Amino acid sequence: MEHHDTSRRFIIEDSPIRGEWTLLDSTYKAVIAKHQYPLEIQALLGEMMAAAVMLSSTLKFEGLLIIQARGTDMLKLATVECTHDKGLRAVAQWDGDVSGKDFRGLLTDANLVITIAPEDGQRYQGIIPLERDTLAGCLEDYFERSEQLKTRIWLAEGDEKAAGLLVQFMPYSSEVNKSQEALDEDWNRVTMLADTLTTEEHLGIDPETLLRRLFHEEDVRLLAHDEVRFYCSCSKERFAESLATVPKEEILSIIEEQGSIETQCQFCNQKYHFDAVDIHTIYDPAIPHNPTQQQ
Repeated sequence: MEHHDTSRRFIIEDSPIRGEWTLLDSTYKAVIAKHQYPLEIQALLGEMMAAAVMLSSTLKFEGLLIIQARGTDMLKLATVECTHDKGLRAVAQWDGDVSGKDFRGLLTDANLVITIAPEDGQRYQGIIPLERDTLAGCLEDYFERSEQLKTRIWLAEGDEKAAGLLVQFMPYSSEVNKSQEALDEDWNRVTMLADTLTTEEHLGIDPETLLRRLFHEEDVRLLAHDEVRFYCSCSKERFAESLATVPKEEILSIIEEQGSIETQCQFCNQKYHFDAVDIHTIYDPAIPHNPTQQQ
C-alpha cells in the first residue's frame, strides 16, 4: 500500500507519548517545480513543509499554520503555509550563490517565526529560537520554551521527497499509572530508538513498517491519517483586493501606459490580468462585471 503525501498520528500505549509521521511526495514535487530552486533551498523548504504538516496536526483548530524565515543575507524569504485540512504551499526567495549552505548558513541574519491563524479567534505568533544547527533542533527548543512540552523531531529531504517524525511527551494522562522514573525511562527509550532512523528509511518506508521497526519493543497504536495536497489560495478576487489598496488614479495611469496590469502568485505562478473595466469595477462594485473571472 502506498503512503505518499500522508500524515499519520500514533501513540505509544501505556505511556504519555504521542507522535506524528509524514511523507510528502507529489505535494513536495509540485512546490519545487514552480521555481528553479537550488538543492540547498529545496532541502530547506522540504524540511519546513514536513514540519508544518506535523505541527498543524498537534493543534486542534481550523485555520492556517505558517512557518516563515525572513533574512537580509542570501535567504530573503522562505515560507510554508499549511491549512488544518492539510492543504500545503511554499515559496522561497534568495540572492546569490547558496552552494554548500546548510540550515545555519542559509538563515544567517534571519528570523524564524511560526504563526497560527485560526478562522475564528485571535492570531498567534511565536519566535523560533535559532540556537541549534538544524530546523528540527530549533523547533524542539520552541516547544520546550513556549509549550513546555518535551518534543523530538526528525526531518529528512531527498529524492524529491520530504518526511518528518515527531514525538511528544504529554504532561498528564489519567490512563497511565507509572512513576516519574518509569515515564522518563519510556521517553528516553523511545527517543533513543528514533535516533536510529536513517534518511533512506524515513523517505522510503510506509508508516506501519517504519514505526514498528523503530519501536519494536513498544506497543504502537496507529491512529487516523490525513491526506496532504498542494493547495494555493490565490484568486483574482484576492489580487483585486490588494490593488484596491492603491489609489485609483495611480492604477489607471499604469493601465493607460501598459494597457493592463498583470499580477502573478508567488506560490503557484498563476497569472491574473486586470484591464480598465476590471479596475473600475474594483473601485465601483456597482458596475456589472465579475472581477474574479480569470482572463
